[in-house]
Amino acid sequence: MDSCPYQFSSLRMISTLKKPPLQPRSTVFSMFTRTKCCSIAGTMRPSMAEANSALSYKKFVHFALEETKKHTQLIPSSLQENFNCLKAIDGKTELQMYSFGSPNIRLLRSLSIEGSDGMQVLDFAIFPRPEFDLPIFCANFFTTAVMNIVVLDLNPLHDVISQRDYKEKYYKHLIPLGVKYAELLPWGGRITTESMKFFSPIIIWTKFPPSEQKHHVLYSAFKDYLKSWLELMDQASMETDVSQIMFNLESQHRYLTWRAEKDPGHQVLRRLVGETPAKEIIRSFLFNGVDDLGSKTFIDYFPEYKSGDGTINQKRSMIGKSFESRPWDARGEFIVRKLLRARVELMNTLVPSLAVATVTPQILYDLLQHESHSVLLPAGIRELTGEGSECLMLFI
Repeated sequence: MDSCPYQFSSLRMISTLKKPPLQPRSTVFSMFTRTKCCSIAGTMRPSMAEANSALSYKKFVHFALEETKKHTQLIPSSLQENFNCLKAIDGKTELQMYSFGSPNIRLLRSLSIEGSDGMQVLDFAIFPRPEFDLPIFCANFFTTAVMNIVVLDLNPLHDVISQRDYKEKYYKHLIPLGVKYAELLPWGGRITTESMKFFSPIIIWTKFPPSEQKHHVLYSAFKDYLKSWLELMDQASMETDVSQIMFNLESQHRYLTWRAEKDPGHQVLRRLVGETPAKEIIRSFLFNGVDDLGSKTFIDYFPEYKSGDGTINQKRSMIGKSFESRPWDARGEFIVRKLLRARVELMNTLVPSLAVATVTPQILYDLLQHESHSVLLPAGIRELTGEGSECLMLFI
């Protein structure tokens, strides 16, 4: 947060937010940051421009910066001293990075990658300051010659399924927007179950072959989602209660901790620039704050990933993938929870003799949220669930 001169009195006691500017941790990484690359307004090398100009993500970044400047004063982050432009190991692929802060924004950062083989990546995010409980703007786009993989969302800072007031506050009026683009960019299929806790009812998760028409739809969605986030920012009131600020801070740190450890883009970065620079980009740039904003570890937040020797299990998911179709309905209700509620009522009506406490939808939902493998459901309940109770079936 040193990148922005604004200081809020309610956070002056939080020493973790006053870390000095980052310094290069390795000679290798310093060498990469000194490499000269094109600017966002510059021109790509002809060979890359011919291949990627029509479907480039550069215009996404340009729009995002210009639009955000209309709403707040963007101040370059000190991160830009060390994270600006890299050339990959192949000498052809370029990684371009930008970072800013503002009175409302802890960090706005962008990583875009353009490869000579047609690969393109955009990882764009806006993290609010902890005085605001705003969602986290998240755009992760990965493109190859044969496929586009897209995640676009206003990731909730707090749980939108169990905390309905948070959902009503930030998402109720955005549901029609989500429905619109859910039809244009259909659900991409099964997804890592644990990731669902970080998604909102308006998430766009989709996959499609390269298409100029789809690219235009995605650009439209990106612009609409960003404008919606900026409107939320304009309307947001700064929190003054220290306990709520700390709650926001821990929620953001939990999010960063998950992403820094389990984000699927890590392998791409390691392949492009090597293990050490990739780790530096992940922890100090993409998910900046994971080492500063809190003291809890990944295991503290997600104990189900603890291996027998105390280390983090490297599996992407401890449960597996689920949700073949979109798990929210047109009203933004979590469909799986509605299904569980109906089946729980059936369980408690038809199997009253089971020697267990009453099973509630919240108990079953907690299984999904916390991946508790210590809860064993009786055979009678298993027989009544049926194939439709997807998230329940994950545990039995």
